Amino acid sequence: MQVFFDPGHAAHAPNSFLMRGRLRSNFEVPARAEALAEACRAAGLALTKPPPADPFAIAAVHDAGYLAFLRDGHAAWAALPDASAEIVANIHPVPEMILNGARMGQGIVSQAGWYTADLACPIGPRTYEASLGAAACAVASAWRLVNGDRAAYALCRPPGHHAYAARAGGHCYLNNAAIAIEVLRRAGLSRVAVLDIDSHHGNGTQGIFWSRGDVVTISVHGDPNRYYPWFVGHAGERGEGAGLGANLNMPLAIGSDDAAWLEAIATGIAAVKRFDPQALVVSLGFDASVHEPLNALSVTDDGFARAGSAIAGLKLRTLLVQEGGYAVDHLGRLLTRFLDGFGS
Repeated sequence: MQVFFDPGHAAHAPNSFLMRGRLRSNFEVPARAEALAEACRAAGLALTKPPPADPFAIAAVHDAGYLAFLRDGHAAWAALPDASAEIVANIHPVPEMILNGARMGQGIVSQAGWYTADLACPIGPRTYEASLGAAACAVASAWRLVNGDRAAYALCRPPGHHAYAARAGGHCYLNNAAIAIEVLRRAGLSRVAVLDIDSHHGNGTQGIFWSRGDVVTISVHGDPNRYYPWFVGHAGERGEGAGLGANLNMPLAIGSDDAAWLEAIATGIAAVKRFDPQALVVSLGFDASVHEPLNALSVTDDGFARAGSAIAGLKLRTLLVQEGGYAVDHLGRLLTRFLDGFGS
């Protein structure tokens, strides 16, 4: 299996993370990716740095104004009097504002609120650079599938599945899975499925493909009534227009174990089979693990191995895109077990 990894991810090292009103150290640290990279090396999988991503591949998913904000915003932020080291919004447009005709102002404080969904996506001076590297991993992996490979692994950091077309959130800035899907689609694969097994709902991916019928989006995650992203990820969200019925959410009770998680994945796999895609993108998060510091699900190492085996049973061209997982000391073993099951 070809593995793409950009060491430049380490340039993004966020500090802030607000949780229950307390400022904490950020969980999305460079050591996450390094642990996964070391597991690949130990498994005999060579790591390849991808070429820079084609800007058109990123622009196919993300709004031009949003990309300009990610690229240029930090310089404007740093010029503010007494600014923090990272862009963190202090106000977001609420639904009442939007109903009253809210629009983004010209200043960086307004842009920060408009282009971010929450306080878990601080933007440092090199966040955009690292995000482009992660997207490049996804693009290069997608082309491996186009060129006939059975599988490829995009070891992306920062992750991406919470990023909307024009909004960052939940540690995510560019939606790597969605970018890969667009590469596959534009290369002639007319039907692509995405199966998201991160413990958090893939809300950004859902939003990007909400009205599309050529991409089916499936997410297995902790119940959003008690877990991020809190407001979406419910079972009744089915898409709209051409995408009606092409979105499937399977929220699980907090604390769910291997049995419930694997049953939901089996349901998702059945939905993939019905859709009959030409390729599968797996948003691969390890934060469903029982070892996770912000644990919502309780999946064992063996559970990840069984998930890898079940997904491999689809016998589809499969692109693994790395998402979350913050138990750094366990990530390498979790990846190894998943790949053992997948048959890397």
